Amino acid sequence: MINGAHLIIYSNDADADRDFFRDVLKYPHVDAGGGWLIFRLPPAEAAVHPTPGPESHELYLMCDDVEVTVRELTAKGVQFTQPVTDAGWGLLTRFRLPGGGEVGLYEPRHPRATDL
Repeated sequence: MINGAHLIIYSNDADADRDFFRDVLKYPHVDAGGGWLIFRLPPAEAAVHPTPGPESHELYLMCDDVEVTVRELTAKGVQFTQPVTDAGWGLLTRFRLPGGGEVGLYEPRHPRATDL
C-alpha cells in the first residue's frame, strides 16, 4: 500500500534552499545523512492537469490567508515575484527560493481534498 509521497525540488543552490525551508518556513526535518535534510510537509493534495506542451511538475504551497502569509514572509526577506491575483480557484502569488527557483503560494477557494 502506498503510504506517502516524496517531493524533490532540484536547485542550483540546494544548501540555501534547505536553509530556507528549515529557517524561514520552519518545516520540521530529519537529516538523512551528510546534511541532506528531508522536510515534513503540511497535508498535501495532488492534481493532474492536461497540457498541450511538454509535461512538467509544479509545487504550490497553500495557506489560509495569502495576504497575511505574504506579509509574514516578506518580513523574513522572502522575495515575491508576482502580486497576489485572483485565479478564480484561489488567490495566487509566487515567491523565489534562494537557489533561484520559484514556488507558488495560494489561498484555495476550491474544495480541499485535505478536508476529507
